[in-house]
Amino acid sequence: MASDPSPLQDFCVADMHSPVRVNGFACLNPMEVNADHFFKAAKLDTPRKTNKVGSNVTLINVMQIPGLNTLGISIARIDYAPLGLNPPHTHPRATEILTVLEGTLYVGFVTSNPNNTLFSKVLNKGDVFVFPQGLIHFQFNPNPHQPAVAIAALSSQNPGAITIANAVFGSKPPISDEVLAKAFQVEKGTIDWLQAQFWENNHY
Repeated sequence: MASDPSPLQDFCVADMHSPVRVNGFACLNPMEVNADHFFKAAKLDTPRKTNKVGSNVTLINVMQIPGLNTLGISIARIDYAPLGLNPPHTHPRATEILTVLEGTLYVGFVTSNPNNTLFSKVLNKGDVFVFPQGLIHFQFNPNPHQPAVAIAALSSQNPGAITIANAVFGSKPPISDEVLAKAFQVEKGTIDWLQAQFWENNHY
């Protein structure tokens, strides 16, 4: 049997400069691949500053490590301030498995229509929880005095993130207040106030 002439043929390192547009990234020439394409000095052991909702998601995906292209995996460090929240969001392309490194987290996800069942749990250091692909989920640090830290692995090299409040009330251009007032069964003034808020991103 002939041997494999290219030990990198099972990889498709992302060519960030390719003019080719595909669903993902075009492959870099295997002869140009080196160890740095699979490495990043990410400093995931370093605490991050949190935003106004009290969280910071540091995602390491194919944009930071081209060697992740097509491999279906990424990783994130999540920092939570005391009473910090990683607000309800979804990953359209990935299931997430999260483990708590420090502190305590109240976490959960909601199933799809029509039941919209909440599955939730209080996690302590060393505990693990899974958020199925596409489902709305959240994490909250209930401790008013101590921060928390978690590490998450996701089953895509580019999982995507849609923060629900940001998408609904912070879209550009805005969704009609008549549409949202009807959907949420509130007055238009309430929607106008929500749309006037600054919906900060916590994914960096």
